[in-house]
Amino acid sequence: MKTALLAAVATLASWAVPAAAQDYRQRPPQDEVIYFVLPDRFDNGDTANDRGGLTGDRLATGFDPSAKGFYHGGDLKGLIRRLDYIQGLGATALWVGPIFKNKPVQGGKGQESAGYHGYWITDFTRVDPHFGTDADFRALVDAAHARGMKVYMDIIANHTADVIQYRECGEGRPCPYRDRATYPYRRKGGLTGEAINPGFLGDDVQTAGNFARLTDPTYAYTPYVPAAERQVKVPAWLNDPIYYHNRGDTLFRNESSQTGDFSGLDDLMTENPRVIAGMIDIYGGWIDRFGVDGFRIDTAKHVNPEFWRAFVPAMQARAAARGIPHFHIFGEVTAGMEPGYLARWTKIAGYPAVLDFAFQNAVMQVVAENKPTSVMADLFEGDVLYAQGEATADILPTFLGNHDQGRFARWVRLGNPDAPDAEVLKRVALAHAMLLTLRGVPTLYSGDEQGFAGDGNDQDAREDLFASRVVSYNDNRLVGTTRTTAQDNFQPDHPLYRTIASLARLRTATPALTRGRQVTRQRGDGPGLFAVSRFDPTDGREVVIAFNTAATPITQAVQVEAKSERFTTLAGTCPATAAAPGSLTMTLPAFGYAVCSASPSR
Repeated sequence: MKTALLAAVATLASWAVPAAAQDYRQRPPQDEVIYFVLPDRFDNGDTANDRGGLTGDRLATGFDPSAKGFYHGGDLKGLIRRLDYIQGLGATALWVGPIFKNKPVQGGKGQESAGYHGYWITDFTRVDPHFGTDADFRALVDAAHARGMKVYMDIIANHTADVIQYRECGEGRPCPYRDRATYPYRRKGGLTGEAINPGFLGDDVQTAGNFARLTDPTYAYTPYVPAAERQVKVPAWLNDPIYYHNRGDTLFRNESSQTGDFSGLDDLMTENPRVIAGMIDIYGGWIDRFGVDGFRIDTAKHVNPEFWRAFVPAMQARAAARGIPHFHIFGEVTAGMEPGYLARWTKIAGYPAVLDFAFQNAVMQVVAENKPTSVMADLFEGDVLYAQGEATADILPTFLGNHDQGRFARWVRLGNPDAPDAEVLKRVALAHAMLLTLRGVPTLYSGDEQGFAGDGNDQDAREDLFASRVVSYNDNRLVGTTRTTAQDNFQPDHPLYRTIASLARLRTATPALTRGRQVTRQRGDGPGLFAVSRFDPTDGREVVIAFNTAATPITQAVQVEAKSERFTTLAGTCPATAAAPGSLTMTLPAFGYAVCSASPSR
């Protein structure tokens, strides 16, 4: 299979100019293969910054490489020195987890953990010293751009670190959500409280004049900032509690989804024009200073849609002024396991794209849980629901697993507890073949290419690629290798690394696989064949892609264009000719796949 793949990629040089050889600024989002990495868990290029310039124990510095919830030492210099490894995998864009200065440690007594993941920001204007310096980030962006690779930043506008406390709850303790009806803005601490904020018309009236009347934040709780942290946030306006909702912990439903504190984090009042302008200034500054190529937006659905309708066009304009015409913005809309829910946010919030959780869920069902292949067909039939229909679907970042959901290999093992290691490897490879050949922008989670499987989601799916000291990581059984996470795992000879690299290069060299229209050709009511055709956007040439999700070989006819008579194998094994005009007989091994490029009849 590998020989055929490499040979096919070589022959494509005369068919189209490879995307990697073009000016990276001119590539649209769907031309990319994204590699997502949390810097702390990737590689430690500079041990001098492990403690972020802080002194004391782990509760002061956040550094404890033996604990899965603390900093381990990975940094921007580590990323720079591994760019060969990342580009060798076929990645053309690097999505870097948040690098902003974080509160080193937070959480109640005995429940502390560190901001190694980057989502507990105190200073939105500089790089966290645990990861290096602003100069290190500039060096990373410049080094990536010199290779023709893009860099996407992971950003947060929903919340800051947990700094604001409530008198009624006590520091570090949970505070139940208090809704607008029971705790209106114009009464102190509830319906019977004294009148405050005269003339304020509510957060639906999003004008500067209206919000000028909101001067007292004690409508639900009595917020305060501990003395030691009164000026910890940057820019300085972020230190004023009036710019936060201050209603207690979100219930992740109803109004609290957008106005409650996410796991105790300080929830910004993104309805306020001052907050909107402030966030535009903050993130526009990162575009101006570093020339990054896109933003992944964290907790996107927890912010009111009006904010995004102002923020997104401002970022696109800022990028265009910097000479970045294809600035890729995609929001994290969790629990969007079907297209309708995801598509809604591309309309009401104006997101150009969202992370395709529905794709992840469909592949998990079909490959890991042995569900019917019709699940995949149903997924793609929902593409018309997005704001620009299939054009939006084409730029949705697709993925198999991530730092929140967990790793795909774990889902395979959960769904098939008796499967031997060889079968697990085949299923994981099959899922990556789907990721790298179907519509959307394939997004690889660092470590998947080395067979990482994890023990769960969140911290249990954030293993180190450099040699780890976390016991619960090091006892994991990896896929396709006898190595463990106690060793570094930057092995280009790992079977998954090789498979992904070959498919990624095939994708970026084949216009039908990046920009081509997709048509479902075959689906079933159980495990077995799923097939699509994709079409070259310039000459209409057909590429047939077929997958076998069953544990047994299959031979089955697939509908193709009547003019597609001869076929070249790009991956797997393809028939040389159609069985009849409009029909191609595919033979696939268990958990096999094939990519077949058609030539028209003479």
